[in-house]
Amino acid sequence: MNIQQEVMRIVFRAQEGTAPTQEECAFLLDLPEASFEAGFLKVAADSISRAKFRNQGILLGQIGIETAPCPGGCKFCSFGEDHTKFAKSQMPDDEILRRAMEFTVRGDLFALFLMTMHEFNFDHLLRVVAMVKKAVPQQVQIVVNIGDFDRVKADELRASGVNGAYHVLRLREGIDTKLSPEMRVATIQTIRDAGLDFYYCCEPIGPEHTAQEMVDQIFVGIEMGCFQHAAMRRVFVPSSPLAHHGQITERRLAQVVAVVSLATMNVTETQSIAVHEPNLLGLVAGANTVYAETGANPRDTAAETSGHRGLDMHACREMLYEAGFDSLLFGDRTTQQLNHISASM
Repeated sequence: MNIQQEVMRIVFRAQEGTAPTQEECAFLLDLPEASFEAGFLKVAADSISRAKFRNQGILLGQIGIETAPCPGGCKFCSFGEDHTKFAKSQMPDDEILRRAMEFTVRGDLFALFLMTMHEFNFDHLLRVVAMVKKAVPQQVQIVVNIGDFDRVKADELRASGVNGAYHVLRLREGIDTKLSPEMRVATIQTIRDAGLDFYYCCEPIGPEHTAQEMVDQIFVGIEMGCFQHAAMRRVFVPSSPLAHHGQITERRLAQVVAVVSLATMNVTETQSIAVHEPNLLGLVAGANTVYAETGANPRDTAAETSGHRGLDMHACREMLYEAGFDSLLFGDRTTQQLNHISASM
């Protein structure tokens, strides 16, 4: 097989409207990250994605509202109960509100995410949602990043004003985690059935994951109609059981972003592609969305991620500008021009 010709064949078909098959996605993920073909793939995915999303960037913000030794036991997460250094804690209401207002004061946030541990107090979450919903601008959507939940809770979340939920069948779920893959998928189906936007991601990618593993995981989100797809690399957390594997480069992550972008190009439900953590290489390889973060972060050993691993809104806004996006899309579907002045304010 002439690899260069095969990549061009797949890309040209994508430009004509045909998304790559699972087999073709695995082939693209197996390309050496430093190759001409991988570079060509990323440039093409960027062009196709910008046309699909009208060159609009999206800003998302997440507040980690609690910490605890988590029984999910994820070997890649700083909260896993078998290796964490975090104690149980809960962010006070006034602090949650302060951070929510910092995220939304300019009105350019598409959605605010509230993150808990896998096991969480549902009544407390509902109360926080109501409190935050009342305080932030109306156009800001509310999304939860929480553990598994059933249809009754999903309906309560929607009734409280929650617009969507981030939930993922992670790479090697049930092997690198103590969680049930079947339960993860059941929760995803619950999210869809309840009419909530379903946020998904290929994560957490490490050097040991094969192309086929990633394709299988990516297509769960595609087949279940994710509102947002994404790619996230596993961050090196020294205390975690998977630390010895190291981490992939941002260039390799951008290659995965490109494949996710092309694979989802005809999925009508998919409204954006994100890259975690925010980086310019991903934003010029098919992604149009980045997250600012504050509070707890499963990829961080610091209790407060802002100023450490997590970027703030200013840094994310500037990154979208530097990546060449000419406007921001808000939660109510209005837009605002993104230029040097607005990105720097």
